[in-house]
Amino acid sequence: MKAFNNFKNTIQLHKTTFCRYTLVAPNKEIQLNFPQLLQLRQRINDLTQPYKLEEIIEKENFVLLFVADKQHLLYLDITQLLDLKEEITYFFSSSKLVLI
Repeated sequence: MKAFNNFKNTIQLHKTTFCRYTLVAPNKEIQLNFPQLLQLRQRINDLTQPYKLEEIIEKENFVLLFVADKQHLLYLDITQLLDLKEEITYFFSSSKLVLI
């Protein structure tokens, strides 16, 4: 159990302002707007399907991913890819109060 006490997720997603988000990846902070975040979610969901994961593991064991309208390039290994999926899934599933 002690091994998991110091575990810190390497990828984080934060809301900065209305419809502006910051993706904190290893060695990089990327500013995203809402459409870019949706596009990233779609791409991550596609890459983490079981048969796609098997292909990635069998071939190169990493993914090069363009983010924010091809302004940034992320190099993610399988664990980081799954961390990113988990972070995005949590971000969209957590209920937050929205004032209109």
